[in-house]
Amino acid sequence: MASDKKSLVTRRKFLDLTAKGTLASTAVISGFPTIVPASVFGKNAPSNRINIGAIGTGRISRGHDMPGVWQYDNALIMAVCDLDSNRAESAKQLVNGVYAKKTGKDYDGVRVYTDYRELLLNKDIDAVLVSTPDHWHAPIVIDAVRAKKDVYMQKPASLTIAEGRMMADAVKKSGQIVQVGSQQRSSEQFRYAAELVRNGRIGKLKTVYVGLPGDPSGDEEPQMPVPKNLNYDMWLGTTPEVYYTEKRVHPQADFDRPGWLRCEQFGAGMITGWGAHHVDSAHWAMNTEYTGPVEIWGKADFPKHGLWDVHGIFRTEAMYANGVHMIVTNEIANGVRFEGTEGWIFVSRGDAAVTASDPIAKQNAAKKLDASDPKILTSVIGPNEIHLPVSKEHHGNWLESIVSRKEPIAPAEVGHRSCSACLLHHAAMKLNRKLYWDPKKEQFKNDPEANKLLSRPQRAPYAIKMVASAK
Repeated sequence: MASDKKSLVTRRKFLDLTAKGTLASTAVISGFPTIVPASVFGKNAPSNRINIGAIGTGRISRGHDMPGVWQYDNALIMAVCDLDSNRAESAKQLVNGVYAKKTGKDYDGVRVYTDYRELLLNKDIDAVLVSTPDHWHAPIVIDAVRAKKDVYMQKPASLTIAEGRMMADAVKKSGQIVQVGSQQRSSEQFRYAAELVRNGRIGKLKTVYVGLPGDPSGDEEPQMPVPKNLNYDMWLGTTPEVYYTEKRVHPQADFDRPGWLRCEQFGAGMITGWGAHHVDSAHWAMNTEYTGPVEIWGKADFPKHGLWDVHGIFRTEAMYANGVHMIVTNEIANGVRFEGTEGWIFVSRGDAAVTASDPIAKQNAAKKLDASDPKILTSVIGPNEIHLPVSKEHHGNWLESIVSRKEPIAPAEVGHRSCSACLLHHAAMKLNRKLYWDPKKEQFKNDPEANKLLSRPQRAPYAIKMVASAK
């Protein structure tokens, strides 16, 4: 939300005219909330408030992203959007209820959309939350930044490496603020672990172990009628047409963990689901945020039948140009372990979970921070040493960046590189042989078969329009 934005001028003009009684009847049509009690926002004048639209209103949005925003008085969720109209209406009631509780008065200021493209046309909206299934992340972010909206996007950054590059380029070209939901960067223990590693508290870094949760396979599922409240064709988006069954999409009765997370058509499974978090944290400590591995190899078990077909037990490995060896597997504790010539550090979320249905909630809690020598964990980072950016809360950091126009703690390019590394591990699972990667060209070296995995055919009319590179 910059002061020179047309949307702010529009809102100021709207408010001035409404105060004179000339536009009061057009409030709903314009998309501006019909009731905005000043007590909700404290001292934040409407012209200084960040108006936000929530795109995708399922489990992660209701339990993490919308609460992450509505806790701040300088932000207002004024619109919600979902391809499932029942979920959209439920989100409207949820957000209206939150603001009503804040004020102690009735509140009905949330507008409902079932097509994100219509939401993006609303000039009163400054920024959007993108909390959709993985295959819709990059297309919506690209459209949003082209519409001059700032964005908070869920990880992973993209379905494919090619889409991720298009997204990162579009963000750079637009100049918009985009925060990737790699919220471990806003957790003190992950930042401190990265600073300890970067400042040599365990000597020269040699090996990084990334432990991820696992996902079970499932049974075959019968074809079912598409619910009248779901725009299933658009939900499939760029991916191929396949029959509807509830466990391929999301539950109709509640907001439990959706089945699409276990379908390769819409994502790569835990290697990008949790991997995007832990590999990002590893990159932060390794100082490889804007590059990637140069060699990748490994193997995985894949289900031989059933609807859910993402990887099962796996172990993949990678070498970086700086000599660090990364091992990623779901056969070790969930977290990141850094091993150096003089000791090790382990960091995790402990028993924290983003939502109640998150897999970590079903596992034994691990220490948030551990080391080979307890003295490592009491080490003070000196004034002349490396200090990483500090973020107390991930959504708050995004809102601060919208105001300051300074880069957030998890920008689009960094998120793309973290996601790309995970997708490289996924490619190694698929091909079951060593792959050689050029991080600058973002291509496999002399390997046409592997390079076919960098993109997927995109179904009309949802294919991403090409954007000029901003490199």
